[in-house]
Amino acid sequence: MRAFASAVAVVVLANGFAFPEAPVERREIRLASRPATDVRPFSDAVLVGRTLYLAGRTGADKDGKLPADAADEARAVMDQIKAVLAQEGMAMDDLAYVQVFCSDVKLYGSFNDVYRTYFKKFPARAFIGSGPLLGGARFEVQGIAERR
Repeated sequence: MRAFASAVAVVVLANGFAFPEAPVERREIRLASRPATDVRPFSDAVLVGRTLYLAGRTGADKDGKLPADAADEARAVMDQIKAVLAQEGMAMDDLAYVQVFCSDVKLYGSFNDVYRTYFKKFPARAFIGSGPLLGGARFEVQGIAERR
């Protein structure tokens, strides 16, 4: 019995040492359209291996202005998500998970009317009534995508 236990211990230890995990590439992504003078303390996304973690985006333009209409703002934020993915050679259907923060849940239908036009297959999603968002935004969207 002692010999068997010793053999099992050797196999377990050998596997742990014989097959070390290769380091996974981690790269910060900055949108090419983001000015060098923009020194906010976050990346637009982070690529870890084949997984892209997208930072929260709002529908604000480069001057920080938001569209007057909720549907236009939803479209602007989804276009920004699409731009981050495109810069990394990905598409909207590469998104596995999306989290939507909304300042007023009454806008759920308006957001969905726009959102559904961006996908052939929908990712998993949470829609969260958040209260006020930065800059007066109605929506902030973040996501996780997998390179196929």
